[in-house]
Amino acid sequence: MLGRTYEDQICSISRTLEVVGERWTLLILRDLFFGLRRFGDLQDSLGIARNVLTERLNRLVEDGLVERVPYQERPVRNEYHLTAKGLDLLPVLLALMRWGDRHRAGTAGPPRLVHHASCGGEVEMPLSCSCCGQTLQGPDEVEILPGPAAR
Repeated sequence: MLGRTYEDQICSISRTLEVVGERWTLLILRDLFFGLRRFGDLQDSLGIARNVLTERLNRLVEDGLVERVPYQERPVRNEYHLTAKGLDLLPVLLALMRWGDRHRAGTAGPPRLVHHASCGGEVEMPLSCSCCGQTLQGPDEVEILPGPAAR
């Protein structure tokens, strides 16, 4: 079994997996993106044990992806809101969802649709060049080069 950390890996993917690489964590983030905020709603949606959900939410708060926002004082109850750091994961989750829609959806089609709130158009996620603006059509148009932290 792999450990939780990857100290020997100088790789942004492995560093990201240290935070979000556990299945329940991604599903919790998914539900937060879908608008669930309260512990009980998350637990009902996921069918997850209370202790596991508590542990994962605590990690998400500790890692700065989620913040607790009190909505009741007696007893104290919190909602869970995505922070800017957590919101930055939307393209990642949408990419995973699109892959699942394309390669794992059943005959009924995808379980969720992603539309632009203002006009209703389908949201697409093309890769594009920051220099020329060209939309990239596939992996053969991408070049991975060593970065400043590479060995």
